[in-house]
Amino acid sequence: MSLEISRKGMLLVLSGPAGAGKGTLGKMLLRTDKNFYFSISATTRGPRFNETHGVDYHFLTDKEFDNLVDQNMFLEYATVHSHRYGTLKQPIVDNIEKGVDVLLDIDTQGAMNVIKAYPDCVSVFILPPSFEILEQRLHTRNTDNPDEIQKRLRNARKEIQLIDKYDYAIINNTVDLSFESLMHIVKAEKSKTKRFMPRFL
Repeated sequence: MSLEISRKGMLLVLSGPAGAGKGTLGKMLLRTDKNFYFSISATTRGPRFNETHGVDYHFLTDKEFDNLVDQNMFLEYATVHSHRYGTLKQPIVDNIEKGVDVLLDIDTQGAMNVIKAYPDCVSVFILPPSFEILEQRLHTRNTDNPDEIQKRLRNARKEIQLIDKYDYAIINNTVDLSFESLMHIVKAEKSKTKRFMPRFL
């Protein structure tokens, strides 16, 4: 009698205020762990200068987004910073069943919906060291105008109040140390027995 071991993939939700560094940590994870699939969100906002359709986001018109809502294609969707964002359901389900881990980089509103819809997910909240540093980071990345930055800072205060809804929190003082903390979480969660499916042949 031989033993065959397969493993279900996990859904990893990275969330936190804009500028906290969740995008950077997510990209580092994808480069390091090739078993991760990046779930590309759909959005009605326009692409930034460094973003590509189908790579960073699926950039959709309001009508296209409405059609996907009508077809029940989203695991969750929400309006954030005056634009709509949604997580496509089928690629997540398909990859997890194949044993592929899925990374989801979303705002707190979307994360709350995912945690409710998929309670088996692993949720990590990325914190900035301070609001002053968060504001510096938002200015430094040069992707938003001053009014948009102030809106994101106001939203950040509300988002941080949801931290107790997450499984883990990482204070992003330095990217390298934060990534090390993230990898410890990922390795521990991958080893949880609930993800293993042993079968005797």
